Amino acid sequence: MTPALRRPGPLGALELLAGHGRDLLVRIVTVACSDRVLPDMADELAGLVVRSARELAFCDVYLLDGDERALRRSGGGPSVPLGEGDVGWVAAHGRLREHADGRGVAIPVHSGRTTIAVVDVRSARECRPEDVVLVTALADMFAPILCSCRRLRAAEERERAAERFAERAVEVQEAERSRLSREIHDGIAQRLAGLGFHLSAAEGALPDHHPEAREQIGHARGLCELAAAETRAAIGGLRPPVLDDLGLSAALATLAREAAGTPRGGRTSAAPAHPGSSPASSRPGLDVTVAVSGELEDALPDHVQTALYRIAQEAVGNCLRHASASYVDLLLEHDRDRVRLKVRDDGVGFQRDRVSSRTESYGLRGMAERAELLGGRVTVSSRPGVGTTVEAVIPVPGPKTAERGR
Repeated sequence: MTPALRRPGPLGALELLAGHGRDLLVRIVTVACSDRVLPDMADELAGLVVRSARELAFCDVYLLDGDERALRRSGGGPSVPLGEGDVGWVAAHGRLREHADGRGVAIPVHSGRTTIAVVDVRSARECRPEDVVLVTALADMFAPILCSCRRLRAAEERERAAERFAERAVEVQEAERSRLSREIHDGIAQRLAGLGFHLSAAEGALPDHHPEAREQIGHARGLCELAAAETRAAIGGLRPPVLDDLGLSAALATLAREAAGTPRGGRTSAAPAHPGSSPASSRPGLDVTVAVSGELEDALPDHVQTALYRIAQEAVGNCLRHASASYVDLLLEHDRDRVRLKVRDDGVGFQRDRVSSRTESYGLRGMAERAELLGGRVTVSSRPGVGTTVEAVIPVPGPKTAERGR
């Protein structure tokens, strides 16, 4: 039986390990300074134990999971529930325990009052007491490192969970938009097409001596055509196929072309809204430019591309409806771990504290909420007479983060 051990504490552990020579200290420093990622650090510790002890043939390091209900072996395999078997018992009670055959020992790794890991060692014969003392000292030495690794892993898991939530939220929003697009296309759009057909038939059936009725039907046809055009625009805005087919850059270019062809004021048809009003198309459309920097489609997740497109769509739409601008510049830049979208116009501008339109205020909040959902931000700068700039900055996971998330 291995005698009861008195744990030396961090300083005592260092003195004990120093007594084993310079080579052991070099190995400890090499492992301690390696990339602090689980389970790699636990694997390194297991290898260090086997290389440093005299007669230990195997070593497994079991790490307490985030729920603190089970332990996961660093090399893979089934989890060990807390309290079950030698490893589970040690994790639950925080004390060393020998295997029944005397050829192995499970040693706890403490962080404060919590056992965060268990080092399980085995030998071809009865474990030597000096080897058990050595492993206990190594466990005490690496306890702060493993604790740091667990915190890093928990932070990364929270980050990945937030990314999955954001991705799912965008997917749900886009699925609802697609559903609405189909319903509008199959319902309202078809009814408007039928209404236009019947109005044309009614106009053709009127005798020539009813000019007033013919004029009223003509106005009704104009309103029907306007409603149909706005319905088509709404369908395209709810889910632009180009975003799925060609990606964000092409979708922004399409948005720019559509905005350039839309008269300022937001109407999409020359038909007057009321008898006697002037057609909105008498005012020229916007001069819209798009500049793209960086590899976007391969680097940006789909939900980030969708959010950026929606922000650009809302910003350009606000410009069409409210700004009376002559030009709009769209700039999209991808720089390593973030992407930046800037929409700038030369319109009338506004004061943020005097936004009176609920629709405009809702649009500004919507852009901010889309960015915040993905961990980013939207800033709007504007002054009366000098135009408006909307800038969205959204972080994107780098290659290293993406690899750890798999």
